[in-house]
Amino acid sequence: MGVAILEFRIDRRSGVPTYQQIVQQTKQALRLGVLLPGDRLPTAKEVAESCAVNPNTTLKAYRELEREGLVEPRPGLGTFVRRSLARPQTGAGSPLRGELAEWMERARAAGLEREDVAALFASVLDERYARPATTADGASTTTTHTTTAAAERTGAGSQARSDR
Repeated sequence: MGVAILEFRIDRRSGVPTYQQIVQQTKQALRLGVLLPGDRLPTAKEVAESCAVNPNTTLKAYRELEREGLVEPRPGLGTFVRRSLARPQTGAGSPLRGELAEWMERARAAGLEREDVAALFASVLDERYARPATTADGASTTTTHTTTAAAERTGAGSQARSDR
C-alpha cells in the first residue's frame, strides 16, 4: 500500500464540473494502472492546496467513486483504491500503447498541434466506437457525436443555428 502520486489538472474553462474532472482523471489513472488496489488517494486537503478547490468538491468526487465500488474510505486513514480498471492492453509496456505513441510522434513530426491530434483522435474514436441508439420503434441505430467546432467547419453548425 502506498500513497498514489496523482496530480489533478482542473480546467475551469471546460464547462465540466470540478468534481467530475476529479472523477474522470481518477478513472483514467485506474485504467492506465497508475493507481492500483491499496493505493491511497490524495486527501481532500492535499487536493484543495494543490488545485485551489474546496475540499468538499474532492469529497463529492470520492463519494461518487465509492458508489461505483472503485475506492473505499477508511476513517482516520484516507481513501483507498479498491479495484483497478487497468487492462493488460493499456499498460505502459503494451504494444498498443507503443503504437499509439509512435503514431503521435508521426503526427507531431507532421506539424499537428495538440488540439489537432485531439480532434483527429476524437473523430476516429467516435467512428470506431459509435454508440448504438434505439429508435422509437425499438430498432437499433448507430450514433456518432460530432463536436460543435467540427460541425461549424463543415457548415453543419451554421445550418443548425439558422433553423432555430
